[in-house]
Amino acid sequence: MAGLMLLSLMALLGLGAGAPLCLSRQLRMQGDYVLGGLFPLGTAEDTGLSDRTQPNATVCTRFSSLGLLWALAMKMAVEEVNNRSTLLPGLRLGYDLFDTCSEPVVAMKPSLMFMAKAGSCDIAAYCNYTQYQPRVLAVIGPHSSELALITGKFFSFFLMPQVSYGASTDRLSNRETFPSFFRTVSSDRVQAVAMVELLQELGWNWVAAVGSDDEYGRQGLSLFSSLANARGICIAHEGLVPLPHTSSLRLGTVQGLLHQVNQSSVQVVVLFSSTRAARTLFSYSIHCRLSPKVWVASEAWLTSDLVMTLPGMAEVGTVLGFLQQGAPIPEFPSYVQTCLALAADPAFCASLDAEQPGLEEHVVGPRCPQCDHVTLEAMSAGLLHHQTFAAYAAVYGVAQALHNTLLCNASGCPPREPVRPWQLLENMYNLTFRVRGLALQFDARGNVNMDYDLKLWVWRDLKPELRTVGAFNGRLKVWHSQMSWHTPGNQRPVSQCSRQCGEGQVRRVKGFHSCCYDCVDCKAGTYQRSPDDLLCTQCDQNQWSPDRSTRCFPRRLTFLAWGQPAVLVLLILLALALGLVLVALGLFIRHRDSPLVQASGGPRACFGLACLGLVCLSVLLFPGQPGPASCLAQQPLLHLPLTGCLSTLFLQAAQIFVGSELPSSWADQLRRCLQGPWAWLLVLLALLAEAALCAWYLVAFPPEVVTDWWVLPTQVLVHCRVRSWISFGLVHAINAMLAFLCFLGTFLVQSRPGRYNGARGLTFAMLAYFITWISFVPLFANVHVAYQPTVQMAAILLCALGILATFHLPKCYLLLQQLELNNPEFFLGDDARGQGSSGSGGKET
Repeated sequence: MAGLMLLSLMALLGLGAGAPLCLSRQLRMQGDYVLGGLFPLGTAEDTGLSDRTQPNATVCTRFSSLGLLWALAMKMAVEEVNNRSTLLPGLRLGYDLFDTCSEPVVAMKPSLMFMAKAGSCDIAAYCNYTQYQPRVLAVIGPHSSELALITGKFFSFFLMPQVSYGASTDRLSNRETFPSFFRTVSSDRVQAVAMVELLQELGWNWVAAVGSDDEYGRQGLSLFSSLANARGICIAHEGLVPLPHTSSLRLGTVQGLLHQVNQSSVQVVVLFSSTRAARTLFSYSIHCRLSPKVWVASEAWLTSDLVMTLPGMAEVGTVLGFLQQGAPIPEFPSYVQTCLALAADPAFCASLDAEQPGLEEHVVGPRCPQCDHVTLEAMSAGLLHHQTFAAYAAVYGVAQALHNTLLCNASGCPPREPVRPWQLLENMYNLTFRVRGLALQFDARGNVNMDYDLKLWVWRDLKPELRTVGAFNGRLKVWHSQMSWHTPGNQRPVSQCSRQCGEGQVRRVKGFHSCCYDCVDCKAGTYQRSPDDLLCTQCDQNQWSPDRSTRCFPRRLTFLAWGQPAVLVLLILLALALGLVLVALGLFIRHRDSPLVQASGGPRACFGLACLGLVCLSVLLFPGQPGPASCLAQQPLLHLPLTGCLSTLFLQAAQIFVGSELPSSWADQLRRCLQGPWAWLLVLLALLAEAALCAWYLVAFPPEVVTDWWVLPTQVLVHCRVRSWISFGLVHAINAMLAFLCFLGTFLVQSRPGRYNGARGLTFAMLAYFITWISFVPLFANVHVAYQPTVQMAAILLCALGILATFHLPKCYLLLQQLELNNPEFFLGDDARGQGSSGSGGKET
């Protein structure tokens, strides 16, 4: 103890006098097996790395006392292992520690040095590195995730074990990319889970999430966002904080983000950030006078002096965060004091020069020039830093793996070939080791599961103290009585997004990558299954639901039923049309030998009336539940009778045209062809042509019975679906052609004075046909599919009634009321016997 006090006194006197130390020369020690170390002893903030044009040396301008303390923790652990008899007895570990400057370009040079062949500065190129023996057996570090992602891939190529004491990004858990990476800190995923549980415990579901624009911040923010969204926490604003010395445009986005947070009702900000980015954010927030918030801190900046000592930090609000637990190292402060005291002893420094002649400074440059001018006062603030234990424990993990690889026991380690890095790696998977009484284990992904303390900043003078207000070991415990808030009356801040939604309402997400919601009514056809639903659930196709429903109801089968009012009206119209057809047919049969009936075609007129009756009866195929047979029969049983009717009318129109417009020499010959068996042959040909079209329609594009679940809101519609509208139109083609020819043959014909005008009735009958079916096309195409059968029934009946009213009923009136006109002179004439048979009785409509 007296010697230690003397050394301390000498160190203080030496430091006070400004004498340089030789601490940088204590960063290397030879041994049977050497461990490499990567520590942020300095930073290269103002060295212009972005303007570098040559791969020359980089000077670290700013000193990091924490990096030096972590390096001394590794040094202490190595010396403890060497002094113990239970771990690696008879063997001596060495160390070779280098500065990373927190920059990849700096960290790669010592990484290459570690992989140099033992005893040289060269890396040999081999096809097979199984027998390759590098300078170091394993590497401790680096500290940051940014550097570990680079060095991890490099060392993984050689299967060199690497144990980081600070890199926490979850990407490093990928065993395919980083097979040799381990760490003595937990993955960021554990910290993100703890943050989410803290928000839930304190009832905060309306937060902002911010991360630093680096690997640590982006990965942490992504993890937190995904976990928060899954737990129903609303992220109102989300963004990245650029690192210092970036463009003013990107820094302007920070101000915009802070302005959004300040204007909103958000009271909690989760900041997953590295230290420098956190300082940048708080500098702007203090400058912009951001209202006090609750800041949920990530471990990287929770204990940072750069952030804690920022002027105005006491005004930002409440700061909470999780800090990894570890075993205490009470001897560490005195060990650091001893190292500084020895570094101030010229005799000790001279002994280091004698023991270590080859520091290779001509290759790697000065290891840490700033370390030779450090003071104990400057380092005292970080002596109890939580990550010191992580660097300390990393050495014990490697030492235990080496102990197992060498098959050591209490009596010593049996002699064998020197262990190579890949052999050590085999014994690090699922390794269990003890450090200061704490049992640690590397899991299958290289992580250790360590508990966290929930820390609260409590301000004392110019710097906050860390008060433990909870713990997380897979489950969160919060000691609410220990909490203190920045709010008046020490009331817990409220940061909630939305009210509870009512029945039949779900939450609609709002905001950028947010689970914040508005209450939205479930529309018809959907329902709210549970109160926590984010989307309305679609009812099954055989179900329906009204607006704001919490359940679905079974759909009722529907079709054009016989009892519907529209069908009843059409059936009355059908009865009227059939009655008129039967009356007309009865009169024509009764007066079949009269000049009027003979002039109307005689038996052909009766056949046309019978076909018109069948046309009316075809509407009976449309009501009722559709079936395959009824769907197939609808169009043929409509169009075949209609063709029969129109073909008889066409014969009469042809006779009128022949008798009125052609020379008498032609008229007599053609009139004979349009009467008798030849006329019936024409009717038969028309029917056969229509039958062929109908058969093609049924074979090539048969209508099918369709059960449509979605056209009606509460019912399921069963109807006949037309598969091809072109074929549907072609079925109408022959009837339309017959009607058109009939119209052409009659509308310009003028009757002779004192004779019956047969052309007029035919003209109006064809006009009724065309008006009905031309109106049918747009109406049928635009009406709802449920009403299409009704429209088609109406069109059929109106067409039949139009032909009856304009062509047949006027003749019936003459037969009943004006029998004196039923004579050959009025209908036939003495010079137009053939014309008489074509001069169909007609009446103006």
